[in-house]
Amino acid sequence: MTKTTIHNELSCSVNTNQSEQSNTGGIIISSALHNQIDSRKDTSNMEFMPLNNGIRESEDQFTGFEKFGLSPEILQAVAEKGYTQPSPIQDAAIPELMLGRDLVGQAQTGTGKTAAFALPLLARMDPHQRSPQVLVLAPTRELAVQVADSFTTYACHLPHIHVLPVYGGADFRDQINRLKRGIQVVVGTPGRVMDHMRQGTLDLSELRVLVLDEADEMLRMGFIDDVEWIIEQLPEQRQVVLFSATMPTEIRRISLNYLKNPAEITIRQEGADASRIRQRYLMVHAPHKLEALNRVLEAETNEGVIIFGRTKAITVSIAESLEATGHDVAVLNGDVAQSQRERTIERLRKGAINILVATDVAARGLDVDRISLVINYDIPFDSEAYVHRIGRTGRAGRTGDAILFLTPRERRFLGSLERAVGRPIELMDVPSNATINQNRLNRLRQHLVEVIQHNKSSSEEQALLAELLKGVSSEFECDSSRLALAALQVAIAPNPLLVQGDEKWLRPTNSRDLERVNSRERRERNVSQHSRLVGQRQGGRRENDFNSTDMNMDRFRIEVGWRDRVKPGNIVGAIANEAGIQGRMIGRIQIFDEYSTIDLPKGMPEGVFQSLKYLKVMNKELQISRQN
Repeated sequence: MTKTTIHNELSCSVNTNQSEQSNTGGIIISSALHNQIDSRKDTSNMEFMPLNNGIRESEDQFTGFEKFGLSPEILQAVAEKGYTQPSPIQDAAIPELMLGRDLVGQAQTGTGKTAAFALPLLARMDPHQRSPQVLVLAPTRELAVQVADSFTTYACHLPHIHVLPVYGGADFRDQINRLKRGIQVVVGTPGRVMDHMRQGTLDLSELRVLVLDEADEMLRMGFIDDVEWIIEQLPEQRQVVLFSATMPTEIRRISLNYLKNPAEITIRQEGADASRIRQRYLMVHAPHKLEALNRVLEAETNEGVIIFGRTKAITVSIAESLEATGHDVAVLNGDVAQSQRERTIERLRKGAINILVATDVAARGLDVDRISLVINYDIPFDSEAYVHRIGRTGRAGRTGDAILFLTPRERRFLGSLERAVGRPIELMDVPSNATINQNRLNRLRQHLVEVIQHNKSSSEEQALLAELLKGVSSEFECDSSRLALAALQVAIAPNPLLVQGDEKWLRPTNSRDLERVNSRERRERNVSQHSRLVGQRQGGRRENDFNSTDMNMDRFRIEVGWRDRVKPGNIVGAIANEAGIQGRMIGRIQIFDEYSTIDLPKGMPEGVFQSLKYLKVMNKELQISRQN
C-alpha cells in the first residue's frame, strides 16, 4: 500500500492498493482504478445507473466539479449552491466513490465531507428503484437533518430522487407513510433506524451503500453496538463509506471488519485553514465565570454566539443570567423536544435570537452561517469534543472565534486541547471596564451612523418626531446639542452607558495566579528535562556535563521553545521524519523559553540541513542553525 500526501491549504493523504499511480485533478490515485474496478471489489450486481459513459478519457479540459463526470442536473445544483472548486476531501473522495470503492475518510467538521459522499452517490443512483439505495447513519438528530437537507439540495433537479430523515422525537407514523411512498436515501440515527428495521417498515434488502458519518461520535455516544447490528442485517454486496474526525481503535476495527479494500483519505487542517478560527482562553475562578461571560459578550462584537455548558442545569443557569441582562438567548439541551430544537435553530439562523446556550447535543450537525463566536463556558471532557464544538464557527472558508474558560486548576488540560488542534491557544484577559465602555461607545456611534445613512422610518413618523423635538426645545429653551444628549439618554435607558463595576477580581487570575501556575510548570519541565532526556537519551550522563556534546554529535539551535508550547516529542518526530533518521539517533534536547538546542549526528547532508530550516513544528519554522 502506498501513501501520498498533498498539501493545498489542507493536508490530504490517499492510500491505494496499486503500485502504479497517476496524477489526476490534483489528487494522486491509482491509474488502474479507472479500468479495473472488479479487480478490487465485485460491484457487478449493484445495478447503479451508468456514470455518464464512465470516467472521461481526458479531464484536462474540465475544471471544478465537471471533471468528476457528475450529471448535468447535479452540476446545476452545485453551481446554484455557489460551489466552484471542490475542497481537498471532495477532490480525493468523489473519484473513489464514483468507482464504487469502500472508503475510510478522516476529516474535521466543516471540510465539505457531506458533499464528498452525497454527490457521487446521487450520480450513481437508480431513480426508478423505489426502495432505499443509500443509508446514512448519523449520531445526532441535528446532523441527520443537516445531511438529509444537503442530499435534498443536491438532488433538487432530480425529481424522482426522494430523501427522508428518520430520528427519534419525530412522528413515527409519518415516517412510515413516507417510506411506503418510495424513498431512495434514508438518513437516520441508529436507534430510530433499528426501530423501523425491527418493525419491518424499513426494507434494506436492496440497499447499495451505507455511510457512517461522524463514526467517532457514535462511538463516544455508545451507538457502536447498534451500528454493528445494522451492518450485519444489510446485503452482502454493498459499498461502505466511513467518515470520522478521529480514528480510535474501535473505529479502526470496524473499518477492518466491514470494509473491503477501502481507499483511505486523511484531511488535516493546516496553515490558512486552521487560522480561520482564532482560539483564545481566559483564566477565571469559578465564582466569577458568569460575570466574566457577560464581560466577554460585551467586549466581543459578534453576530451569533454558541455557549457550551457541561450539564443541562448549567445551560439553564447561564441563559437565565443572560436574559436578566437583556440578551436574546435560547437553550438547547437534552430536555428540549425535537420540534422545539428545530424552531430554536431556525430562530438562530434568521437572527431572532443571537445567543444559544447548549450542551454537547448541539456540537454536531449545527450549521448556521451566523455563528461567529463559540464560548466553551465549561472545558469539554475530551479534546475531540472541543474540536467539534469550535467547529460550529469558521465553516466553509469563513472566519470565527473560539474562547475557552479555564479555572486555575483546569490549566493543566490546555496542552491536550492544543495538541488536538495542532496549534497554541492564546491567552486573553477578562475584558476590563475601559474595554467594555469603549465597545459600547463604538456600537452606539455605529447605530447613529446607520440611522443617519439609512433612516427607515416613514415621512409621517419623522414629521411627528421633529414636531416633538421642536415643542420640547421651545418649552424648555434648550439648544439642539442638549436636546440630542437627552434623546441619547432615553435611547440607552434604563441601563447606564458606562460600566463602573469592581475590577479587583480581574487582576489576580491574569497575573499572580497565572504566574504561579507558569512558575510551577517551568519547575516541572526543568526536572523532567534533566531526568528524562539526560538520563535516557545520554545513557546516564551526569547533570554537570549537561553542556557538553558527544564526539559524534553536532549541536544545533532551533527557533522554537517553551513559549511555543513545544515538547521534545514534537521535535523528535518532526526531525526524524524530515531527515530520515531514527529517533534514537537524535541526542540531547534542551528547551528554553524562546529557542531550543538539539544534538544531531555529524555529517548531516547540506540538502537535509536546508530542508530542516523550513520545517515547521507547532506551526513555526525551525530556522535551524549550527552552534559553535
